[in-house]
Amino acid sequence: MARTPVISWLVIWLSLSLALCLQVMPLAEGWQVFHPDWLGLTLIYWCMRTPDRVGVYHGFVLGLLLDLIEGTALGQNALALALLAFLCALVYPRFRAYSLLQQAVLVLVLLGIVQLAEQWLRTLIGEFSIHLAFLIPSLISAALWPWLATMFKALEQRLARNH
Repeated sequence: MARTPVISWLVIWLSLSLALCLQVMPLAEGWQVFHPDWLGLTLIYWCMRTPDRVGVYHGFVLGLLLDLIEGTALGQNALALALLAFLCALVYPRFRAYSLLQQAVLVLVLLGIVQLAEQWLRTLIGEFSIHLAFLIPSLISAALWPWLATMFKALEQRLARNH
């Protein structure tokens, strides 16, 4: 029994680390706007799946790491991901009862709120943009949610069978 939580923590941190790597992966010049929010998606999954293990603290730490990697103002992504984890903690009992399509709509709303908060922080810092293209990653991430949730659930089931 003592091995299961260690494996769970290992799987959680490995998936979050992979999501962090995918988040900072460069894309071609015109394609950056279509970059899904991998870290946000993975954080949402683990906050909804194991709310007692993954929460605001994890979002804040991952956001700080993202700030350091991207070279943005320290705390900008940390605040956004902590907000995302907090919002997940508010809605997780209902989220778990929804179908994958309903979950994808809620993921769109959650990531959209976080993107709006990030945009607001950027305007305070000085990077002002008037168009709504900053919401495109939320749309793409919501479209990827059913695939990602199914993949993580299959991974969990496979690990549970092996142990």
